[in-house]
Amino acid sequence: MSLKTIATSPLSGIALLVLLTALLFTFSTKFYTPQRLFSAEELALFNGTDERLPIFLGILGSVFDVTKGQSHYGAGGGYNHFAGRDASRAFVSGNFTGDGLTDSLRGLSSTEVKSVVEWRDFYFKTYKYVGKLVGRYYDGQGNPTKYMKGVEAKAARGAQLLEKQKIEEAKLPSCNSRWSQDEGGEVWCDVGYPRLVQRPLEIAMTGKMSKRCACFEDSQLNQPGLEVYEGCDYHANRCKV
Repeated sequence: MSLKTIATSPLSGIALLVLLTALLFTFSTKFYTPQRLFSAEELALFNGTDERLPIFLGILGSVFDVTKGQSHYGAGGGYNHFAGRDASRAFVSGNFTGDGLTDSLRGLSSTEVKSVVEWRDFYFKTYKYVGKLVGRYYDGQGNPTKYMKGVEAKAARGAQLLEKQKIEEAKLPSCNSRWSQDEGGEVWCDVGYPRLVQRPLEIAMTGKMSKRCACFEDSQLNQPGLEVYEGCDYHANRCKV
């Protein structure tokens, strides 16, 4: 095919662009620095559909080469929806379609944001870091944006709340528990009596109130907020759930 034909054929022009991108990437790999900046359009080229290109994904604006996990991140892989984009939210939401594949963490709790940060740390430890995605988390010079600083602060708050909850719950021993398909669930206390108790810090961490089973001695049973399991005797140390 002549150069004139390539230049005037739309399909050939696209193929030529992809080929040149692959050649440029191969040539420049040895000169990569951690400060390479990607636009969303550039990152989309590395989505695993072109075998001549590596596979990249972004999380919180950091871009990683996940080619060594091609069976997972390549075309047809279970995690291919992460390739060629920053889908930070999906790491905790589990929504891998449509609006779920976004880098926005708006509305997530502090502990959920903390989990996304931990996922990013996992990629730093496991895969090669190749640069930054310009947009929500990094500006055109590769500097963190206010949004990034807000995410880091919220994740730190989540870590503090989890530690505080851990300390508070250590003051009250948790119930023993087991479950089987034939017999269902059961909770019991080696010392004391099982009660359901609210976890007040859970609202700040997840936006929802939850309860846990803790063991209380007889002298503690008059405390407010303690809930006897339905169908369980007041002084029973084992309860079906």
